[in-house]
Amino acid sequence: MNIYAVSNIKELIKDNPYVGRGIVIGKTSDGKKAAFAYFIMGRSENSRNRIFAFKDNVLYTEPFDASKVKDPSLIIYAAVRDIDNKMIVTNGDQTDTIYEGLKEGKCMKCSLKSRAFEPDFPNLTPRISGVLKFEEKDFSYEMSILKSADENGTACNRYYFEYDALPGLGHFIHTYVTDGNPIPTFQGEPERIVIPDDIDEFTNDIWTGLNENNKISLYVRYVDLETKEVTSRLLNKNK
Repeated sequence: MNIYAVSNIKELIKDNPYVGRGIVIGKTSDGKKAAFAYFIMGRSENSRNRIFAFKDNVLYTEPFDASKVKDPSLIIYAAVRDIDNKMIVTNGDQTDTIYEGLKEGKCMKCSLKSRAFEPDFPNLTPRISGVLKFEEKDFSYEMSILKSADENGTACNRYYFEYDALPGLGHFIHTYVTDGNPIPTFQGEPERIVIPDDIDEFTNDIWTGLNENNKISLYVRYVDLETKEVTSRLLNKNK
């Protein structure tokens, strides 16, 4: 087993019916851009009734058909926010927890001490988060996952990962291993994947790799480390 192997994300997810929500962060192969992606999937009508939309420069999950919303508590939230030289991306309202913590001078880890996995028994969905920090024409990034210690939600296990950005390398963390009942949560370290130079190639690899029935929305952002120019792609299955 090669622990330094790097996978193409499409090949990694294409035969998996349900990886849930996923975050990818890394640097393009030419070393010139920071990249991140966030996608959501859903099995229930309530989960599938969503789109990504920007409001006041913040990316939110929003209802596609507001009349069909049954419980917005765990499916409607700010997913991507910027603050100073940092970008935050998460799969829940802990985006705001991290944002407020950074405003107070706290680190991501300190900010998340007040949070745990989602209370959606029996799945007990993990909270996954990422923060990109830009400095001197480069960046580093952190990722975390908060997950239940057992099937009863007795305690929360907290895992944090810190990375220096390396050309062509990204890390991919997602909420679930695959479909199931209850759904098995993500295991181990974030997976190592290739980050191509072309944002459209990367967007297409993720979108076409995700299960057609369960994918909902995808957002991808590339940031030029020299000029800070932002390029992004947003895809919603519901149009």
